[in-house]
Amino acid sequence: MNTDVVIVGAGPAGIFTALEMLKKGSRQKIIMVEKGRAVEDRHCPKDKTKRCMNCKPYCHITTGFSGAGAFSDGKLSLSYEVGGDLPNLIGEELAQETIHYADQIYLEFGADTHIEGLEHEEERKEIRKRAIHAGLKLVDCPIRHMGTEKAQEIYLAIERYLQEHGVEIYFGYECSNLILEQNVCKGVSISDGKTDLEIYAKHTVVATGRRGADWLERLCAEHNIAHAPGTVDIGVRVEVRNEVMEMVNRVLYESKLVGWPKPFKNKVRTFCQNPGGFVSQENYDNNLAVVNGHSYKDLKSDNTNLSILCSHNFSIPFNQPIAYAQKVGELTNMLANGQILVQRFGDILDGKRTWQKELAQSNLRPTLPDAVAGDITAAMPYRAMTNIIGFIQAMDYVVPGFAAYETLLYSPELKFYSNRVKMDTDFNTSLQGLHCLGDSSGWTRGLMMASIMGVLMGRKIAGEG
Repeated sequence: MNTDVVIVGAGPAGIFTALEMLKKGSRQKIIMVEKGRAVEDRHCPKDKTKRCMNCKPYCHITTGFSGAGAFSDGKLSLSYEVGGDLPNLIGEELAQETIHYADQIYLEFGADTHIEGLEHEEERKEIRKRAIHAGLKLVDCPIRHMGTEKAQEIYLAIERYLQEHGVEIYFGYECSNLILEQNVCKGVSISDGKTDLEIYAKHTVVATGRRGADWLERLCAEHNIAHAPGTVDIGVRVEVRNEVMEMVNRVLYESKLVGWPKPFKNKVRTFCQNPGGFVSQENYDNNLAVVNGHSYKDLKSDNTNLSILCSHNFSIPFNQPIAYAQKVGELTNMLANGQILVQRFGDILDGKRTWQKELAQSNLRPTLPDAVAGDITAAMPYRAMTNIIGFIQAMDYVVPGFAAYETLLYSPELKFYSNRVKMDTDFNTSLQGLHCLGDSSGWTRGLMMASIMGVLMGRKIAGEG
């Protein structure tokens, strides 16, 4: 089978590559390969069963058209300072310009016109002052919140637009390998478990997201694709009552705070804050259960959740950050019998585990009811746990009550990013004809940065034909 462009992975980076090619009037043939299902066919059985069913062969929350984006809280960060290191590759000015461009596309497909974090200037100053006092940095970042249910509608509209304009999408097909001829990428081999296909293309775009980070790492090693060890984030999902986060939720919606707590001074940050949101479980390969969070536009809980992530880098002599994080997750899963572990912050400080009956005695009730009460510190590495505790205590200066005894910590929260693929500003890798985009490239983190990387890739390819 022959085509002009084959895109592996139908997450935001792959989607916006195809979308931009169409918008630029390209007549090149585009084939998109997606391991999961179409948006309209993606359903998490937990909605009915009320507990994670550990779906096989993949988790419907993380896999399918739009990737984890359709089942996330659907937040679009509108500042180049948030979302990874892509601005270091393409320049801050181009990154910000393309964010504005991609944001307009999301609006065209139905995103909410309201932007969070632009008002309440005096109160924002007060939050910043508290952050400075606590030794933390507040990153200003306007947020466009689509909401979990609205994000699904928006990506469904994009999916249908692509199909109506000639993009062929092969759902249920997994990429097994690249097709190489003398150090040139000629396409990909794919399979749905029954039928094996080879797709030959002038341009091969790999955009498999965090879900495909481990796969792409193996691919880079197998084919000597130039890359360097990347970063992996290990942390927890924190849940508090809305009353505790009331001011920050109203003024900023999402507080993006960064710190380097003593004694290790590793980078620790907040991520993915969900006012009135719900803690959720995602499943990766090898039965790895990880925690996440999302928020709906209409359905609200009494709690706010956000992640606190500690960044880890490894190079000498160990250079496999993804494998390291997976081992941390596996150990935590073991303690929770394959599920998510939850513990009260006060119990951590007291050196004791949390018992299920104690959760029922608090003002704060978990929004992930099947999480198992236990002891996170028995699995979390000392360095990461020390960083997290120090950061939570610093957060208490910014948000009084954040470090309360009953504050809940869920584990493991892991963010896998591929080893950083070495590319030029046109996203050309060391293999001619191969491009790597989005979170799978190691350059982006999140919906918006992945989307703009796709926009720029689409422009480059469209300009050639």
